[in-house]
Amino acid sequence: MIERDVLMQALNEELQPERFRDYCPNGLQVEGRAEVCRIVSGVTASLALVEAAIEDGADTILVHHGYFWKGEPEVVTGMKRERLRRLLEHEINLVAYHLPLDAHPELGNNTQLANRLGFAIEGVLREDGVGQYGRSAAEVSGADLRDHISAVLGRECLWVPGGERPIRRVAWCTGGAQSLLMEAAAQGVDAYISGEISEQTTHEARESGVHYFAAGHHATERYGAPALGEWCAERFDLEHRFIDIDNPA
Repeated sequence: MIERDVLMQALNEELQPERFRDYCPNGLQVEGRAEVCRIVSGVTASLALVEAAIEDGADTILVHHGYFWKGEPEVVTGMKRERLRRLLEHEINLVAYHLPLDAHPELGNNTQLANRLGFAIEGVLREDGVGQYGRSAAEVSGADLRDHISAVLGRECLWVPGGERPIRRVAWCTGGAQSLLMEAAAQGVDAYISGEISEQTTHEARESGVHYFAAGHHATERYGAPALGEWCAERFDLEHRFIDIDNPA
């Protein structure tokens, strides 16, 4: 057991949310119990995850995608009301870190993805640490990398060929980061991986000669939250469980 405020201080010191210009508040988003014993981590604070955390007896939910995004309606009605009602009713803390969890050099989504895909990390795409580039363990074809990504993530990966060249140097950024393709190309990579694809991404890949892989927003961001949850559990002797709510996007 640990006091919530002590846990939040440690998380904020580790993730340094003040370094980021983000689209949502990072840290404690909904206040629950003052003491933390059991954490459930997940990708998104959907109602399904909230209900699963209630059933699991958690007092804290730790996610990558929380609430209160810029541009969303400010009124507490409908879906937002029901999510908040269940959290407040059961006094569950909701803790969310968006860009800080993407960028963390050890626990972050990008580093965790690189570890699973077997990439050696050489640098970052943005100054704040969001996005990375490096090398695959061996030179591969576009089809081979597509199959490897699909097998590791358990989801069919979409591949837009960027020509015939083999792949050794790779860049990646989890989630909806297709807009970083040209920044990745500037690093001289052979391939770029993100979660989502837009219409213009196809043309950028073909014309820049960089193979592009859309591996799924949810699929590429399943690893940061549980890594951070385990960090909390080991550091403060807490119980932790990752609950993956399936999402094909």
